[in-house]
Amino acid sequence: MKIVVIGGSGLIGSKLVNKLREDGHEAVAASPNSGVNTLTGEGLAEALKGASVVVDVSNSPSWEDAAVMNFFETSTRNLLAAEAAAGVGHHVALSVVGTERLLESGYFRAKIAQENLIKASSIPYSIVRATQFYEFVKGIADLSTKDNEIHLPPALIQPMAADDVASAVGRIAVGPPVNGIVEVGGPEQFRLDELIRHGLASRKDPRKVVSDPQARYYGIKLTERELVPEKSASLGTIRFDEWLAKSA
Repeated sequence: MKIVVIGGSGLIGSKLVNKLREDGHEAVAASPNSGVNTLTGEGLAEALKGASVVVDVSNSPSWEDAAVMNFFETSTRNLLAAEAAAGVGHHVALSVVGTERLLESGYFRAKIAQENLIKASSIPYSIVRATQFYEFVKGIADLSTKDNEIHLPPALIQPMAADDVASAVGRIAVGPPVNGIVEVGGPEQFRLDELIRHGLASRKDPRKVVSDPQARYYGIKLTERELVPEKSASLGTIRFDEWLAKSA
């Protein structure tokens, strides 16, 4: 089966392409690096020839409100139009658990816009909403650091390894379209401040993590369960300590 992975050179995309190839599929990594640009449409028609499935794991290079909305709306419209012309039978998109609850952020408003375009399209689809990745723990810490202190709310979070994200997306991609949303998450729940504290300690990072109910997460004021999936979510198997040990 030919499966085109949009964003195929990124963190999730590169892992997904490798997993699909190991399973015997013709997986094509499509990104600006390979001459495929979903914003301009360049290279799309050629890349999608003969494709049964298209998986979109691309991300906006900018999180500025207008730029991120333009990216997801324009690239998704271009991609869906090219898929319709090529006769693609399944569109799979990676999204984020809690997107509909995080609309204070322009990024998540753009992700909802992307999801709505997919739902309105004639192409059978599956939207995979994943929780935060272990790989972004340091980035969350850096974004929240001020005067060597990291203030984070004690909201629940159920993060997962990028390898588990890629495996979950791959399983959906080779199956029938669900024409709906599937949630995936990690095997453990943490408090957000606890997760970052533990991740930094493993790297001997001296920054102090402060539990602060008023602190924001990517500019969003969180309540208790906005970042955790539903009980019906499919869970990965890689635990945070296991991932930390491998990535050390």
